[in-house]
Amino acid sequence: MVGISPSAYLKQERKMKTYLKSTFLKVATLGILAMSLSTTSAVADTELVMSSWLPAKHPIVVNAFKPWAKQISEVTDGRVTVRILSKPLGAPPAHYDMAVDGVADITYGLHSFTKDDRFKRSRIGQFSFIGNDAESGSTAFWNVYTENLDAQAEHKGAKLLGLFVHGPGILHTKDKKISQPSDLEGLKIRTPGGYIADMMKDQGASTLFMSSGEVFEKLSRGVIDGVTFTYEAITAFKLTDHINHSMRIPGGIYNTTWFVVANQKKWDSISKEDQAAIEAISGPAFASLIGKAWNDADTKAIVVMEKADIEIYDASPEMLESISGTAKQLEADWVKSIAGDGFDGEAALVELRKQSKVAK
Repeated sequence: MVGISPSAYLKQERKMKTYLKSTFLKVATLGILAMSLSTTSAVADTELVMSSWLPAKHPIVVNAFKPWAKQISEVTDGRVTVRILSKPLGAPPAHYDMAVDGVADITYGLHSFTKDDRFKRSRIGQFSFIGNDAESGSTAFWNVYTENLDAQAEHKGAKLLGLFVHGPGILHTKDKKISQPSDLEGLKIRTPGGYIADMMKDQGASTLFMSSGEVFEKLSRGVIDGVTFTYEAITAFKLTDHINHSMRIPGGIYNTTWFVVANQKKWDSISKEDQAAIEAISGPAFASLIGKAWNDADTKAIVVMEKADIEIYDASPEMLESISGTAKQLEADWVKSIAGDGFDGEAALVELRKQSKVAK
């Protein structure tokens, strides 16, 4: 070039090559990033927010819900994850409607916490003499409620992912040991609602509905005289200093039925492949997982209760006869109430007890 020395020309040419190379790399990098973003958006992760109202260290949260959440991530190769909140987004009785309304993506709770009659057929898992352990009871409850009593139809507006029961329900009292039905007359007993509320009323007690987290305050202040709970709840809610007697019967005085549901719209946004993978570790598989967690928690709680000198005793023949009489009548009322909808409650109860290995 005119006016430019050879050395200057070569220097300018090197600068031009460096510039072109740098520009090419930037364009290529932007292209790769664009492709990456496009691919990521096509397979974007779905985070399911789960509202949890049990204490964060509750054995069911630690040994069932958290492992299940981890399994969901594993079976979907990370495309679907569950984030369990450390604090709930609402009161325990509100959790079913929270899932339906999309306040949370996944919730759990007791059917009996919902005051209306929408879960009428779920009561099958709340009766006396249902099961001696939570694993067989939960699996049986899932099988019979879904196959014989169309559980999904009662869980309108949500995707049903899990059903379970806890271990056999016990009557725990603060001061008075219950030896005969008359001992219950006038006592204020906390219940979670549902079947056991009707049972305790029939036995002469005055029942109060409250969620698990409220019991400590009410019991320690003497507002209530006793509580219907599992073994593990006595330790989970720190009640060992306020309970002295725990009465049990074979198969449990009662049980509680629980649901795990997802918001339907959120569930529908997940691919069919991932839905199938999640369902494979939910339902009966989850019932078994959470049942084992309940059983382990009950076993550990019994040891703690015995060390605290809480008397765990079998119900007297008089109490057993009285409970059996009430149970028979409440079961008959329930069987009649669902017969008009085309369901055979009596046959379902026989099948439930067969699967949970309780002879009656």
